[in-house]
Amino acid sequence: MKYIKACDILPEHLITEIQKYVEGHTIYIPSKIGTRKSWGEKNGTKQEYIKRNNEIRIAYKRGNSIDKLSEKYCLSVYTIKKIIYSR
Repeated sequence: MKYIKACDILPEHLITEIQKYVEGHTIYIPSKIGTRKSWGEKNGTKQEYIKRNNEIRIAYKRGNSIDKLSEKYCLSVYTIKKIIYSR
């Protein structure tokens, strides 16, 4: 996350008001409610995991063993089981 100086974007009266509560500290101001994307939606990671997990489920249904899938996808046996038995 890139930091921005408050004086570059906020009016002086608002900075003065904020300084009454937090002076000299870094604060985080979240996005507006409803505009924030959930994890992995912005960069496509979520979709990649969904696709991978579906591939694992299909491969298991076609007869691949959990151990073989674990090795192929570099995931633990426990993780493969969670993927297969979820939903």
